[in-house]
Amino acid sequence: MLLSITTEITPTAWILASIATFIIGLSKAGIKGIAVLNVTIMALAFGAKQSTGMVVPLLVLADIFAVIYYNRYTQWKYVFKVLPWMVFGLLIGVFIGNELPEKFFKIGMATIIIITVVMMFYWDRKKDKNVPSHWTFAGAIGTIAGITTMVGNLAGAFSNIYFLAMRLPKNQFIGTAAWLFLIINILKLPFHFFIWKTITLESLTLNLMLLPGILLGFFVGVKFIKYIKEAFFRKMILVLTAVGAVLIMLS
Repeated sequence: MLLSITTEITPTAWILASIATFIIGLSKAGIKGIAVLNVTIMALAFGAKQSTGMVVPLLVLADIFAVIYYNRYTQWKYVFKVLPWMVFGLLIGVFIGNELPEKFFKIGMATIIIITVVMMFYWDRKKDKNVPSHWTFAGAIGTIAGITTMVGNLAGAFSNIYFLAMRLPKNQFIGTAAWLFLIINILKLPFHFFIWKTITLESLTLNLMLLPGILLGFFVGVKFIKYIKEAFFRKMILVLTAVGAVLIMLS
């Protein structure tokens, strides 16, 4: 049973949760790479296991705003390439999530992210305009992203790497990611409801109370992202993704 929203949640937990939802809004508006912060902050506020399910409905709400705003930029061929693999990874995550040692998971995932980001920096310096076309690239990235999204809501780093590798322009990157994660996060809901039991009516009520933070974060993020140029957007995502990986390892 989650904490009572009226009697047991401390002021500190409320503040942390509000900050986390603001960050979710920023991330879904296009400030990619900072989503790991909301996972860490929510875990501090409510505990790692409870916060995993609590975050998912908030992500769905933010994904809906992102889809509405960026829908016209969506590149569906990239969604269809990676989505089946993410679903496959998600199913793996459902069955290994409760048994997987958290420290091992975090260190392994952070190491993969950092290595991949270094490769992306090297690739950008070469000015190579080719994109990975073999199915194994989408398969590997999608499967890992699916596992990590189910276990810890941390697939953003891998999706960032995939869409950067596809060299999608800024708005296409955001719009395509919005639809991909709306679908994935909706698919995660039944597992959190019926198998892990980390979503309850009480947690959903708390989600609604935190909705203003998402709206504010999304509004600020949309305003901010308009001033970011394409070249800087790539560098920003890579840097934030690498920083996020370090935070995962240290958390």
